[in-house]
Amino acid sequence: MIKLTPAERAALRAEAHGLNPVVMIGEAGLTEAVMKEISSSLDAHGLIKVRVFGDDREARIAIYEQVCEELEAAPVQHIGKLLVLYRPKKEAEKERSTKAGKGMREVTIVKPSPSGTKKPTVTKVLLKGNERVTQGGNIKRAKPRQASTKKTALK
Repeated sequence: MIKLTPAERAALRAEAHGLNPVVMIGEAGLTEAVMKEISSSLDAHGLIKVRVFGDDREARIAIYEQVCEELEAAPVQHIGKLLVLYRPKKEAEKERSTKAGKGMREVTIVKPSPSGTKKPTVTKVLLKGNERVTQGGNIKRAKPRQASTKKTALK
């Protein structure tokens, strides 16, 4: 379990104030699927709220402690039926290639040999946002937008 200082906890509580609960724990309790969902939400967001339906306060506290212990998360706040959990985000996000700029994507084009007996040619191409690859492996740009005949007649 992660230990937070009171100042860190206060800052996280303030940040969590505007959040909505992302996971709901119903009458089935803390199932394996719920734990998996809480874990994936913590990986994606870092700070989440969980709503526990049920009137038993001791059961909610037990759920809170179990989730924090199993998922190595820090308990931030427990108010009524809302639990606030924190775990630092994982830095395993996919990095885009540096050569591809904004709106560019890399596509692999495989063209068969004309005779059909040799190896196919494989090329990697950067496409702009308005380009696409046809079925034959050619790059085609979107056509420019047609001007209105009414607007050109008024000029």
